[in-house]
Amino acid sequence: MEEMKHIEVVAGILIYEDRILCMQRDADKYDYLSYKYEFPGGKVEPSETNSQALMRELREEMEIEINISENDFFMTVTHQYPDFEVTMRSYVCRLSSPEFIRKIHINHTWLKRPDLDKIDWAPADQPIVKKLMLE
Repeated sequence: MEEMKHIEVVAGILIYEDRILCMQRDADKYDYLSYKYEFPGGKVEPSETNSQALMRELREEMEIEINISENDFFMTVTHQYPDFEVTMRSYVCRLSSPEFIRKIHINHTWLKRPDLDKIDWAPADQPIVKKLMLE
């Protein structure tokens, strides 16, 4: 049996005032991820730390310049999708402005913690949503 591909990703829990940014994915080659909501971020390149990767991804995908350190770490999720396994490390990022440019996502919404479960999240993001709602 072929070994399942494993990817390391980082995700930003972007908070402005008391709302959290939820980004909607476009159609995906994997149907089960199409149009799902997620925390923004992406793959970690071999030469990067997790926080560097997240800063780069937010710059590339949203033109957000933000300083992220390992102290901002929130939680790690490992999730087995049908086609690959993902380990996602999430970081809390407090924004000074809600402004950004949406480059790859098709939609977004800012939700307060109690409302986070009202949208359809990608499975790997769901444990982060649950933990955020408890805090």
